[in-house]
Amino acid sequence: MSRRSGCRGLAVIAALALALSATQAVAQGQAVSIGTNPPGSVFYSVGSGLAKVVSDSGKLRMAVQPYAGSSTFIPLLNSGEMEFGVVNAVDMALAYRGPGFKIGGRNPFPHAPGTRLVMRGSPFLVSLLVRKDSPIRSVHDVKGKRMTGEYPAHLAVWYNMFGHLASAGLTWSDVKVVPVPAINEGVDALVQGRADVTEYALNAAKVKEADAAVGVRHVSIDCSPEGERRLRAAVPGYYPRMVKAGTATAVIEDTCVIAYDLYVATGKAVPDALVDNALRAVWDGVDKLPAMHPVFKEFSRDRFVDVDTTLPYHPAAVRFYRERGVWTPQMEQAQQKLLSVNP
Repeated sequence: MSRRSGCRGLAVIAALALALSATQAVAQGQAVSIGTNPPGSVFYSVGSGLAKVVSDSGKLRMAVQPYAGSSTFIPLLNSGEMEFGVVNAVDMALAYRGPGFKIGGRNPFPHAPGTRLVMRGSPFLVSLLVRKDSPIRSVHDVKGKRMTGEYPAHLAVWYNMFGHLASAGLTWSDVKVVPVPAINEGVDALVQGRADVTEYALNAAKVKEADAAVGVRHVSIDCSPEGERRLRAAVPGYYPRMVKAGTATAVIEDTCVIAYDLYVATGKAVPDALVDNALRAVWDGVDKLPAMHPVFKEFSRDRFVDVDTTLPYHPAAVRFYRERGVWTPQMEQAQQKLLSVNP
């Protein structure tokens, strides 16, 4: 073998080794992020559980990146700067459709036409929260009381509070608004005595913290047929759910709460391989999730795909679900309808 051919052979081997090393780096743990709400929130717990399952698969190293609220990281999903995010159906309907689509007469979300869905998750449950010794027994008792509001850094909570009020035929003008930037600050205002009523997701660490500090309890929205009709009309995507006493912190009696769907979203610019690896890891490891947090109890494969989603699926997710026989003609029709919103 000549010296020249020997050098050429070494160069080929070196190139192959470099390519193999790069492939293994991706396969064995490329770093990705998943955006969530702040520590103490249920969305943070969801992101933490998903990150563990995905990272344990060995395909990706997923790290949780908390923000004040989803409205602050949706632009990063839209651009592809952040690979994944824990969001919800209502926020994404507003963000994806843009300023021409309004709920409650407003749409303050940044337009995010490049966002895509990876999977639909559990129903997400939120409920009004008061001090345990409060005279407030249901949403009908909040009229004239000090209620946290505005939520500029956590827009989803403004819609939650709007929905609570709407179920009883009330509006923001019926309460004394205590401005807070985000969800955790709302609970702080309640604990500190600056507000009479706020809200939070069920089984959140922040609720446990408040309960230990001053004692708190959740109170019901109006779940009568009329109340349900008002709720659904006020915020499309919301629906009532009854929660049994003792099944969550601060649920001391059967309580009717707002439910809406949790999503794991991404951006259309995120490479197919990353989406496929993350989705495959959760699909295969979904049975490990319920032990991590009660919200994962209904986080199941049969919920991942649904014709009523408010966001089109990422192409890699469509291919994944089609291979598993769960992407139906009805799903394809729904997908094309959503894609037509932002051609």
